[in-house]
Order: sequence, then C-alpha cells, then structure tokens
Amino acid sequence: MNPADVAQAAPVAHDLSFFGLFWQAHFIVKLVMIGLLAASVWCWAIIIDKTLLYARTKRAMDRFEDVFWSGQSLEELFRSLQSRPATGLAAVFVAAMREWKRSFEGSARSFQSLSQRIDKVLDVTIQREVERLDSRLMILASIGSAGPYIGLFGTVVGIMNSFTSIAASKNTSLAVVAPGIAEALFATAIGLFAAIPAVLAYNKLQSEVGKLQSRLEGFADEFSAILSRQIDERLAHTSKAA
Repeated sequence: MNPADVAQAAPVAHDLSFFGLFWQAHFIVKLVMIGLLAASVWCWAIIIDKTLLYARTKRAMDRFEDVFWSGQSLEELFRSLQSRPATGLAAVFVAAMREWKRSFEGSARSFQSLSQRIDKVLDVTIQREVERLDSRLMILASIGSAGPYIGLFGTVVGIMNSFTSIAASKNTSLAVVAPGIAEALFATAIGLFAAIPAVLAYNKLQSEVGKLQSRLEGFADEFSAILSRQIDERLAHTSKAA
C-alpha cells in the first residue's frame, strides 16, 4: 500500500477530555461554552448570596419578634431602632412608628385618618422589602430558561462545522464523526449544567421570599391592629375632653 494512503487512512488522534473537547471546538462553540460557564458562576454567586441573606433575615425577624412581644414599650423600641438602618420586620415597625410620630400632634381630622395612612406606609414598606429580597432572582429564571437553548445553539453550530469537515475529508467513519459530535454536544451539557441549578434554586428561593413576605404581612396586620386600638382610645379620650 502506498505510504500516503496509509497516512490518509490512519485516524487522527482526538483528546476527548473536557478540556480537549473545549479546546478543539469551533470558536463560536467556545464562546457559547465560556458564556454558559460564566452564567453558571453568576448563578451560584446569586444562590449563595440569597441563601445567606434569607438566613440573616429570618434570624433578624426572630430577634425582633422576641423583643417586640417581650413587653417593651413601643417608644423605647422605636428609639433604639430609628438611628440605624432597619430591614425586615424592624423596617415595617419603624416606618409605621414614624408616621405615627409625625401625626401624633396633628389636628383631630389628621389624627382620624392616621389609621389609613399607617396602612399605606406598611404596604409600601413591605413592597420595598419584598423587592429587596426578590432582586436578581429573575436572573436565575432567565438563565434557567435560556441556558439549554443557548447550549443547543452551540451544538447546532458545532454539528454543522463537523459535517462540513466530514464532507471535506470524504471520510464518514465513526472515528472521524464522533469527536466533532462530542464537541458539539458538550455545549448542550454545559447549558444544562448552568440551567438545572438555576431553575431549582429559583423555585426554592421564590418559596423563601413568599414565606418571608407572609411574615411581614402578618406582623403588619397585627401592628396595625395595635395602633388602631390606640387611635380609637385617643379619639374617645379627645371626645370626652371636648
């Protein structure tokens, strides 16, 4: 046999390790892989940050409720919290008390509408707290939904390039076809690697946000009822004095 024919028939060695599949892939496929890996790192950074944030928020809520229901006066608790940044239940409490303090020495008409104003302040504060807790979770949802399709795009480009190479070499043996297909499918695998944790974490973290929101709303209802009773008592006292 002709040495040239032997050289042509000999299979080309391919590195089928993860690094080899990446390094031998088409440059567009490489860009897709790099983007997906970066998205995966971003997802895990958000997941870790939010997990720690929600744990801190739960502990802070527990501590605040212990102090709030311990019998300490509302004025003392407000003075201890107003001078520092407040989040969670403390933020709801401080916002309502500030509105209470601003309206405390207002006219009787202003005092009568205080309950409605406090409810509005509570709603706005809860919305802000939920937005703070919910921030960047949509990134997880976006990566979770788009990641597999981005990986599939890299796979399609890789397969097209592989078939183009096969046509040019006029060799359809499995040894020639398999490495190119493996490089292309590696992009889909990375897409799934980025998307699956993102979807699972998004669902879990959204559930945690819902639980924290329920606690905020429950406390707001209880605190609003407490202030409403005090308002009624003050109005009754004012009526008797008049």
